[in-house]
Amino acid sequence: MKNILSLTLLLVASLSAAKTEDALLIIDVRTPAEWDRGHLPNAKHIEWQNIGEEISELTSDKQSTIYVYCRSGNRSGKAKLILEQLGYSNVINAGGLRQAQSFIDSKT
Repeated sequence: MKNILSLTLLLVASLSAAKTEDALLIIDVRTPAEWDRGHLPNAKHIEWQNIGEEISELTSDKQSTIYVYCRSGNRSGKAKLILEQLGYSNVINAGGLRQAQSFIDSKT
């Protein structure tokens, strides 16, 4: 009975980890003041100029899909270039906040 319970718990833990891995990684690269005025649900906040130093806190998987957005798409474009220079190969500039919401809604 103990073995069955242990195997069940192990299976549940691995399925939970797989779901976390498949979750969208959405990064808002705007200023803290812009972030405080509103952001996408489940988005993480890293200012564009800090993304190179802080991305490893969110993922080390260089193949993971990462969506970046800002106000107009300019800063997220810069963040995308930084991430690509670090070897991240699936970075998507989702543009501004509203454009990003529409873009991400279409992907889920």
